Amino acid sequence: MQTRVLSGWSTTSLLIMLLVMFPLGALFVIGYGNNSDIWSHLANTVLSDYLTNSAILMLGVGTMTILLGVISAIIVTQFNFIGKSFFEWALLLPLAVPTYITAYSYTGLLDVAGPIQTHIRAYLDLQVGDYWFPSIRSLGGAVFVMSFVLYPYIYLLARASLLAQSSSYRDVAISLGYSPIKSFCKTNLAIARPAIIAGLTLVLMETLADYGAVNYFGVSTFTTGIFRTWYGLDSVSGAAQLSLLLLSFVIVLVVIEKASRKRSAYQDKQSAHRSQAVKLNSTESTLALVIISVPLMLGFVVPVTQLLVWAFQSHQELLTKEFWNLVINTVSLAVLTAFVALALALLISYSNRIRNTSLTRLSKNTVSLGYAVPGTVIAVGTLIPLAALDNTIDSFTREYLGVSTGLIFSGTLVALVIAYLVRFLAVALGPIDTGLLSINKNLDQSALLMGHKPTTVLRTIHTPMLKGSLVTAALIVFVDVMKELPATLVLRPFNFNTLAVRTFELASDERLADASLPAISIVLAGLIPVIFLTKASLKPKRSIVVR
Repeated sequence: MQTRVLSGWSTTSLLIMLLVMFPLGALFVIGYGNNSDIWSHLANTVLSDYLTNSAILMLGVGTMTILLGVISAIIVTQFNFIGKSFFEWALLLPLAVPTYITAYSYTGLLDVAGPIQTHIRAYLDLQVGDYWFPSIRSLGGAVFVMSFVLYPYIYLLARASLLAQSSSYRDVAISLGYSPIKSFCKTNLAIARPAIIAGLTLVLMETLADYGAVNYFGVSTFTTGIFRTWYGLDSVSGAAQLSLLLLSFVIVLVVIEKASRKRSAYQDKQSAHRSQAVKLNSTESTLALVIISVPLMLGFVVPVTQLLVWAFQSHQELLTKEFWNLVINTVSLAVLTAFVALALALLISYSNRIRNTSLTRLSKNTVSLGYAVPGTVIAVGTLIPLAALDNTIDSFTREYLGVSTGLIFSGTLVALVIAYLVRFLAVALGPIDTGLLSINKNLDQSALLMGHKPTTVLRTIHTPMLKGSLVTAALIVFVDVMKELPATLVLRPFNFNTLAVRTFELASDERLADASLPAISIVLAGLIPVIFLTKASLKPKRSIVVR
């Protein structure tokens, strides 16, 4: 009897894995099942631009985020100064602002009609064209914006790794004649390298997946190319082939991250010999504050302040019916997705717990990779097969029942929720999996020996104990759904808008001030998981030594 129940759990894992694999498998069928010559046209015209711009974007963003994230992590972990406790969590705030919203803010601030250039012309009595000013709507502008939004991924992981290290490694290096700086680089930074690479991988995946910022800046990348090929050239197969090429880059990044994680076992987890932070004098503290204020100011304070100025100027729109409809649509969609994601993540994690087989492990690992797939790719792989299914059902009902069913899946929120689940199920799985690992398996064994079914154990024992993990997972999925732009643009039903889509539409029409209110709503919602993340990341405590 028990074997049959456990087999059911394995089947559940398999079905959830197939849900995640569904759009990717559809891409292969669409991309290579069509003999259209659109690929040769793309290869001869725009593919080199997509490759070059994407590579430059990854190189620039990767370099800047490593500098910003690692330097910030070193300062807040190795030194003690006035204001340190504030910056430890405040440096994570840019995560609450999507890249496309930051792009809109800086465009309004730095463009020709923006306040900075306007004041320059007024102060120096110049006209447009009489002076040089760097263009924010460029590849360099995209690198700048993404770097100051995405550096917290590296900062968070590098900081956690540096806090967990023992001081014995550096002491040994110093005793061998190395200077304090060289010993730190040879030991602490070397040990933190896998964590830094893991953060860099997340940054590069977010860079490849971005659509809103690069599209607004007019930078041709794979994501903008997919949209142009699909809607401009009306080629589904071409869009699928570009999606597969983009996916290959993502797979390479995932493999690199997995390889770097294997070396993370070299970190010392003993808590007895944590390296001590050094107290800085007033001059050194001022310098440290200036350095770590730069990413916080440019990544959060400046863009959010610009949004607030615009929102104040257009405050009369706050109580319009259109805005509250956007809020209701966005919140209801995010709540629905978060609820379903929690249920599926809990099922697959618990399945792996009670029946740890190659199938359940494969299912969990496959689901974990879903977040690495860009929303544009998922949208292409989701919409086309669902549209074909709708057409098949409609043809059948027309022929045999004389009734048209319309677009049951591809024309409703079903397609959008499926795409969200594929992309964000991994986000829900992380906290839940961590929470289950912290629960002693003896509780399971005792309950099963008493005759209780695994479903009863999950409902009565594990779920109450996982309350904190479930809330964290729900909040992160909720906010990720609110911020998601490319998948929502492609899959939303007609006459159904969200805050992210409306922000994008208004910004595309150069109505940046009008876009501020939905943008601020997204930022405020994004602050919630950042606060939770901050509480978790600040648990390690450090001792202080006066130099």
